[in-house]
Amino acid sequence: MSNSSAGPVPRKPFVPWGLLVATIAMIAVLALPAPEGLPVAGQRMLGILVFAVIVWISEAVSYEVSAIIIVTLIAVLIGFAPKVNAPAGLYGTSAALGMALTGFGSTALALVAAALCIAAAMTVTGLDRRIALVTLSTIGTTTRRILIGCIAVTIVLSLVVPSATARSACVVPIMMGIIVAFGVDRRSNIAAGIMIVVAQATSVWNVGIQTAAAQNLLTVGFMDKLLGERVNWIQWLIAGAPWAVVMSIVLYFLVRWLLPPESEAIAGGKETVQRELAALGPMTGAQKRLAAVSVGLLLFWATEGKLHRIDTASITYVGLVLLLLPRIGVMDWKTLQSRIPWGTLIVFGAGISLGAALLSTQAGQWLGRFVVTHSGLATQGTEAVFAILAAFLILIHLGFASATALTAALLPIMISVLQTLPGDFHKVGMTMLLGFVVSFGFILPVNAPQNMVCFGTETFNGKQFAKVGVPVTIIGYLLMLLFAVTYWRWLGWT
Repeated sequence: MSNSSAGPVPRKPFVPWGLLVATIAMIAVLALPAPEGLPVAGQRMLGILVFAVIVWISEAVSYEVSAIIIVTLIAVLIGFAPKVNAPAGLYGTSAALGMALTGFGSTALALVAAALCIAAAMTVTGLDRRIALVTLSTIGTTTRRILIGCIAVTIVLSLVVPSATARSACVVPIMMGIIVAFGVDRRSNIAAGIMIVVAQATSVWNVGIQTAAAQNLLTVGFMDKLLGERVNWIQWLIAGAPWAVVMSIVLYFLVRWLLPPESEAIAGGKETVQRELAALGPMTGAQKRLAAVSVGLLLFWATEGKLHRIDTASITYVGLVLLLLPRIGVMDWKTLQSRIPWGTLIVFGAGISLGAALLSTQAGQWLGRFVVTHSGLATQGTEAVFAILAAFLILIHLGFASATALTAALLPIMISVLQTLPGDFHKVGMTMLLGFVVSFGFILPVNAPQNMVCFGTETFNGKQFAKVGVPVTIIGYLLMLLFAVTYWRWLGWT
């Protein structure tokens, strides 16, 4: 009898174990006796935090769905909790929902939205592809030069494309086209090295440039919301770019050493890049206008607080308006809305709300005091505190597939710990440095979206990625410790 007559094969029921475990863990936290000094609302927020961390690590549901669940949990659980400052009354679900939506009114979310729009403009006009090809054409196409070109393309695009995923999604097809055109084996060390460099260099430069990644903007949002101060674009660049430059050099030599190329010369390499570039034709008017706006944004970002007082988010919106204006702009709203990952904005807003709610309910402060009291951090120097907290973030990142989710879950707690610690040190500066560490997604392909974009080319496996990623992580961490006691101390951030 044929299989077609047997009827459909019954599907096994889907059991969302991660969601189930997260719910049980949250209920367990809520059922514990309230610790001294922790309000009821604070205990409930800790339960929600535990729920969020487990759901994000397990990816039981999508990040967008988890964000909506978190907003709902805050509205319901905090809504029926006594007020921290007036325990005789309840927050009420309306006020609690307002607390849960706080992040959606933040300037950090507005900046992320504008940044995603500009990244979409790059894709629509093809300017990102042109920049990548021109850079490769200038540097050359031997094996050695292609690796250098990958890093150079990443640096240039990090300045003008404010999305790590968008950058890698632009560069990967170009590099795959070159690999195919060169006749290079997809499973060769050459192909693996190129794609691993694209992924790792993207993460490295997420540290160097504030607008390069969403987690950086979330970090700045927490600075504003929780510390009342922030680091501007040029301050971030001055602090982070030297580390990224050194790590780019380290990455190049590590890949050359650990994945030695089968040959140094690739026949027809230069011709292939030139042919790809020629196929694009001359720069279009839209590309020229977008390039002008991008350069203008860079100048305004870099001179904030020096030549003008316009903040990064506001000037980015001015640029976005220019890109959307009829005749002057490069795209219309209909084109734009289909290219924006709206779910990213939902996750981002919910993340800021989660952090703000942890502090407004005293949960963050209580957890900060608990960590400081029971970890011995209070007796450590500033550099030792940074070393311990940074190591913790690197290890916990192994369980996260999103640096944005990691930032939303843990950075408010880190800020609470810093506020609880004795001694005179720059809390905003230390927050920025811990924000640097959040971008350490070097070991597993699943630790960052750009890793997965490159992993999807099937040019390398997880073992090869970790073979490069582990030493990159160790050297990067040690280099951060060195910078903390030298360069960053000289800048006044530690």
